[in-house]
Amino acid sequence: MAVIAAYMLPHPPLIVPQIGRGEERLIQKTIDAYGQTAQKIAAQGPETIVVLSPHQVMYADYFHISPGRSAAGDFGQFRAGDVSMEVSYDREFVERLCSLTRASGFPAGTQGEQEKRLDHGTMVPLYFVNHCWKEYRLVRIGLSGLSFEKHYELGQYIQQAAAELGRRTIVIASGDLSHRLKEDGPYGYREEGPAYDSRIMDVMSKGAFGELFAFPETFCDRAGECGHRSFVIMAGALDGMAVISRPLSYEGPFGVGYGICEYEVTGSDAKRRFGEIQKKRERARLQKCKEQEDAYVRLARRTIETYIRTGVQIKVPDALPQEMYERCAGVFVSIKEDGRLRGCIGTIRPLQASVAEEIVHNAVSASTQDPRFSPIREEELERLTISVDVLGDTEKITSTAQLDVKRYGVIVTKGQKRGLLLPNLDGVDSVEEQIAIARQKAGIGEKESVELERFEVVRHG
Repeated sequence: MAVIAAYMLPHPPLIVPQIGRGEERLIQKTIDAYGQTAQKIAAQGPETIVVLSPHQVMYADYFHISPGRSAAGDFGQFRAGDVSMEVSYDREFVERLCSLTRASGFPAGTQGEQEKRLDHGTMVPLYFVNHCWKEYRLVRIGLSGLSFEKHYELGQYIQQAAAELGRRTIVIASGDLSHRLKEDGPYGYREEGPAYDSRIMDVMSKGAFGELFAFPETFCDRAGECGHRSFVIMAGALDGMAVISRPLSYEGPFGVGYGICEYEVTGSDAKRRFGEIQKKRERARLQKCKEQEDAYVRLARRTIETYIRTGVQIKVPDALPQEMYERCAGVFVSIKEDGRLRGCIGTIRPLQASVAEEIVHNAVSASTQDPRFSPIREEELERLTISVDVLGDTEKITSTAQLDVKRYGVIVTKGQKRGLLLPNLDGVDSVEEQIAIARQKAGIGEKESVELERFEVVRHG
């Protein structure tokens, strides 16, 4: 096995004595576990260490792998510029990894470097490792806005590259847990914070990596976690491997969770191919969704699939419910892939002769013209979930007390600027959040006065 071990490690800068200046003693359990980990890594003698860092450059749809021969960094931004390090990159490993991802069209590579210097998500773990072991070369990889499934897949490519090169490789998943554990913490308190930490420590302590896919992204966002995607990539690098999982520490005295776990590879285990298991589960879920789609969603899906495959916009078919031919209304078509928004375009008021035509036009736009996303590709079609919102009449209101984030959508208007947000969206839990997002979409400042309208929708899908 080329990947011989992996570690889940936090990266609080104050753990470095020159930064903490005594305050680090409040997380002594973490320091002790770090020392244990560094000694274990030295005993394992890795030739290559792969660090997965949330503080590397991050793109929405691409994983950045640091290029070049070497990189350096220091803790100057934390008032400890005299603490520095320089590392040599494993260029052969990077080339092999990029060759594998390029051959399969996977979105990862060395393009788009914005900052050559080492980030603290990389330096904190290496600060401890370097005290015990320096005979390694580094591969540094950032995260992305892509799905958990894509992060896991990247881990599988890391495993493959290590195996093909025969490198003794260790993977470090750098990442803190929730940043929302205490009211006086850096990001305040949310109940999802301690809930996330309890759940993730249970999962990671057992090495039950398949459960990482079951964390809703809205839950992770509200918890303010830092390292979940790092952990998923690491899990992919251990795909199909038998591991001994050891939790070493957990604490969060500053309102941020710090957890350390280690994973020692002992052989192969076909039952631990969590990527394949997740794909089968997701295929079954999508098939069930498709079987339950009504005429509105089926029309949107047929439109999208035909247009992406042929470039031809379909004509409204026969045999739809009569209401779809007779009614005119604004329509929003929303597309998700692997649970993440992939496109959403709509009309506040009808522009076409019927709801059916409105769906066809907006489905094409949502799949190809949403400026936030690249056009949908044919290979994505089977992974899409689609919903259609048919808007009711808009109604002017004079107070936010007349809104209900679950029941009403909102329109904010300032002169020629207009922003809309649909009701009952994941992660939008208050009227204040709803209005703030609608303002942002319209380019309206948070202190500018606005006119408010509300509307109800019938959601299909």
